[in-house]
Amino acid sequence: MAVQKSRKYAFVDQLHCVACGCCIKVCPKGAISVPRGIHAVVNTAACIGCGLCAKVCPASVITVRAVEKEVEPGES
Repeated sequence: MAVQKSRKYAFVDQLHCVACGCCIKVCPKGAISVPRGIHAVVNTAACIGCGLCAKVCPASVITVRAVEKEVEPGES
């Protein structure tokens, strides 16, 4: 029987990101990058959903959201 599992991730509004890099400096897991200086991208596998990036974002374009997925017993 599948079980719902929730995990938090940072999400970036890429249309409004100013690519300043403030989020990169505070991320404790190194989960954010700004490829080609265009906009921030979050590696959801590394993100722990702490919200530090959202707090320092001068454009206020980063939010932390809970994402639910179904997992089988014994899966992560």
